[in-house]
Amino acid sequence: MPQTRIAVNIQTDSLNHPILSLPFGFSFEELYQTGGLQRLDEVFIQELRESDDGLKDKLESARRDPSSLADKQHSELLIALAPYVEDFIGKLFGIERELHDLQARHSVLAPLYSVKRRFVQRKALIGYTEERAIELDGLGLRAQLEMLTEEPFSELSFANHVNRWLETEVEHAHHLQLASQYAAWATLSPAGKRNHADGILFKMPHKLDMNHLVHADTVREGDLVRLEVSSDHWRYREGFQLTDPG
Repeated sequence: MPQTRIAVNIQTDSLNHPILSLPFGFSFEELYQTGGLQRLDEVFIQELRESDDGLKDKLESARRDPSSLADKQHSELLIALAPYVEDFIGKLFGIERELHDLQARHSVLAPLYSVKRRFVQRKALIGYTEERAIELDGLGLRAQLEMLTEEPFSELSFANHVNRWLETEVEHAHHLQLASQYAAWATLSPAGKRNHADGILFKMPHKLDMNHLVHADTVREGDLVRLEVSSDHWRYREGFQLTDPG
């Protein structure tokens, strides 16, 4: 795992003890002081003013009168501010390059979530049941998709191509039909689920019973009753040791 570097200036005091300082003339000690945090907030407001003066005004207005915002408006303001806070923290601790790399990786994976909502959930599965999905030749459909896309199949490749096909649905009706059939097989059939057990594109949300999060079978042994969890639900831990062998 790559190490994150923090760009700080290292100076020494009169006793030659190292003093770590941050951009904007801050020291680490100030981050633990009320006055330092107030000054840090002032710097953030100035940075926000230079990037989006209108958003800065909204923030200051909300601070003056928090009750003026409805719950939805409050949430929208937080969401709008989040990217600027993230960039400011990156600049403060000197991790801008690592932050931008992480943002880029998120952008690369964005089509997975978009196609899952727009296509798999809202279009591909309509009219399909598990029984119908089992009848589909999933591996054959995958081979046809690989011929169309001219690259090995992956969930990200599938999502990127479906995104493009959706822009001109009439022209790519055949492509989208194949993609719909494959999505139905991958999402609903037991073989498809096994094939994409480690993926995210073809997993649908389901309702949770908070009192029964893990399915357990009731097993009676004479007068005793015990719960038995299928080994399919077992997850092995590494690096976690009990204090006794039991």
